Amino acid sequence: MSNNLNSYLPAPTKQKFAATFHVVRPISFWIQLALGGVSSLALFLAILSRSSTVQTTTNSVMWVGVFFGVLGIVVLCFRLYWVNRYRHLDRLLQSPNRELHPRKEDVIQVLSTGLIISLIGILLAFFASEVTVFAVLSKSLALPQGIAVYKPENVIRSLDLFVVLANVNLIGAHLVGGATSLGLLSWLDR
Repeated sequence: MSNNLNSYLPAPTKQKFAATFHVVRPISFWIQLALGGVSSLALFLAILSRSSTVQTTTNSVMWVGVFFGVLGIVVLCFRLYWVNRYRHLDRLLQSPNRELHPRKEDVIQVLSTGLIISLIGILLAFFASEVTVFAVLSKSLALPQGIAVYKPENVIRSLDLFVVLANVNLIGAHLVGGATSLGLLSWLDR
């Protein structure tokens, strides 16, 4: 049935794709940059404020979440660097000289690489957020309900939630990048 539908739908022209690519690329870049900036700031604050005097299992687990969050930010930085390749493709697609236009296979290769980078970032950020939520949950379960807490290692600090926020924003940033690449790839595949 999809073959019948595709026969009636017009194939995207190079000009329409170039126009869409020209609009989508900067929007995706700025959303990823904003979410990555919030994540970086939150992780930076969490790292600077961590007390090294109290070492517990949940703090060690939290550090694993921070570590994978930092790896997610590094992958996001590479993803933002890769968007510069998108900018180069955008300039070539907008060129009036047809000899400069990239081949469809080259565009697909660049978009596929961007998608793979985003999927790796989503995986790292998801693992980081799972570990962090596990650490916060274990702290909350260790707290007796309605009783004052005298052990500082059992207190859920707002900076623990900064790490959760950072990792969730990283998932969002990588999701935007992946959705952009996947959407443009699906457009090219029509």
